[in-house]
Amino acid sequence: MSQTILVIDDERAIRRTLNEILSFEGYVIDEAVDGAEGVKKIRENTYDCILCDIKMPKMDGLEVLHIAREEKPDIPFIVISGHGNIETAVDAVKKGAYDYISKPPDLNRLLITLRNAMEKKVLVTETKQLRKKIARGYEMIGESEGMMRIQETIAKVAPTDARVLITGENGVGKELVARRIHELSNRANGPIIEVNCAAIPSELIESELFGHEKGSFTSAIKQRIGKFEAANGGTLFLDEIGDMSHDAQAKMLRALQEGKITRVGGEKEIKVDVRVLAATNKNLMEEVEAKKFRLDLYHRLSVILIQVPSLNARRDDIPALIAHFIKDISEDYKQAAKEIDADAVTALQEYNWTGNIRELRNVIERLIILSDKRITKKDVEMYILVK
Repeated sequence: MSQTILVIDDERAIRRTLNEILSFEGYVIDEAVDGAEGVKKIRENTYDCILCDIKMPKMDGLEVLHIAREEKPDIPFIVISGHGNIETAVDAVKKGAYDYISKPPDLNRLLITLRNAMEKKVLVTETKQLRKKIARGYEMIGESEGMMRIQETIAKVAPTDARVLITGENGVGKELVARRIHELSNRANGPIIEVNCAAIPSELIESELFGHEKGSFTSAIKQRIGKFEAANGGTLFLDEIGDMSHDAQAKMLRALQEGKITRVGGEKEIKVDVRVLAATNKNLMEEVEAKKFRLDLYHRLSVILIQVPSLNARRDDIPALIAHFIKDISEDYKQAAKEIDADAVTALQEYNWTGNIRELRNVIERLIILSDKRITKKDVEMYILVK
């Protein structure tokens, strides 16, 4: 598909030259004779790039740039400047223009700048789509009493830096709660770094969290930054915190108390600005009584407690979750979303969800793959209820 470029310039000769050069290269060219016409066309059409002169009647290039950045911020804007306007062109770049090209335009410079600008546009678009897809994957679905209470708690605690301990069975969505807190926090522009404490061997957990210096142990062939440093300015999410070793718990307590960490094998204290969220499927007070978890660390982590209910405890949310997963999975498979019969939804509501939301999503994916045009109760009985 051909890419379309809008050329805005009051000099007919420049428009003609650019039209000839760029049309020969396979671009589709649209023209505007001044800034006012350019703005009208930007508002009415979609372009892959804009080439705009600075000095023009009715409206100059900087005004056009300002409007274009407000209304169509993803379109690369390249300024065309006469030799006397270089300072203005540089100012335009500072205000959001991708680059500037001097008159008369150098062919190679023009084509390279256009190609780079449009490649950047594609990357920006893909990044936005990816972020949207990721955000969609972490939506919190449901209006049951338990979920509404959690949403209210998140809204109150997110703007603060209070530490939060999230508890609940495996698969209930503890990570979703952590990510939602981060998204609504003042740290949303910073990173959220996740550590699964149960998946890391106890002898490596300290290195994973705090980093290590070169030569601190046999396989430490170079210095490594830990998760605490990686999360600086953002959020550190410690999943399955109940499985952390006692030694690591002691160092974690110090990091929370002092806001400083020391890499394994190092002596230098490193100041870190990190909000810690933790999650577990264990009863940490029972772990404390069994001397498997430090009481002082528990109190440090549990400024706010959020208990996420099991799916069996929020069956009213199942229809909304089913609809969400059908749409989400169908989009991933690039196919039309299948309809599901009401009695099939009822059957799924009555099912014993030992694996919680994670199991429900897997079940919906299985039904989408194996059912015909519609998902029926018979499909549920055939592919799900029979174990």
